[in-house]
Amino acid sequence: MAYCTVDQARTAGATGTDGEVAAWISAATERITAYTQQLFEPTPLVVVADVAPEGLVLLPRRVRSVTSVTPVVADDDAPSLPSSAWRVTSSDVLGSVDAVLLRWGGYDDLIAGAESYNGGYRGLFERWGLEQARVAGEFGYAEVPPLVAQACALLAAHVQAQAAPSDADAQQAPGLDVDDEGNNVRIEDDAEETTPVAASASTGSTQVDALLVSYLNRGHSLIGGV
Repeated sequence: MAYCTVDQARTAGATGTDGEVAAWISAATERITAYTQQLFEPTPLVVVADVAPEGLVLLPRRVRSVTSVTPVVADDDAPSLPSSAWRVTSSDVLGSVDAVLLRWGGYDDLIAGAESYNGGYRGLFERWGLEQARVAGEFGYAEVPPLVAQACALLAAHVQAQAAPSDADAQQAPGLDVDDEGNNVRIEDDAEETTPVAASASTGSTQVDALLVSYLNRGHSLIGGV
């Protein structure tokens, strides 16, 4: 996942081989994700969210599609709900919100506890004391907005400049890979794709923060793994 191209980052001031610039872009993308708490391209994801009393599950990222909804219960043995048991809304539609609405009705005589004579899904949810649901699907913007791409390119160059050691630092740490301009071009990137990205108060660049302010996801908390 990257929010700008190597050429865009080079135009903004990043230097080095394509692989090195791509690593700076990766670092910038991670900072932008942490700062905005958004995903700016379609991303497969599984999230756990609270279920409101009327069955509304507010999702903390822009949702594109949902493939499964599974109640979270103590014994971890809940069945995935059929698509007829929930409805999805997305902020892709102006005036709408990112949510799954569990239709607390219907039944399935093949699911123990959700039979018609047992009160269907509503009765099952009430017996579970359902508080959370696990939602799998695709989240994020359809494509990277131009301002986000510009912000990523600028931030990639900014992060690289911040990482450049002084001559004294280079002498004290001979293991650093430093190019002719004094830039540290070795980047260790062992993070798994599912490593949680902690929320951040800034990307580290006030210029980039200003470009991204309209994309801040102010209403939702961090999801682990994003």
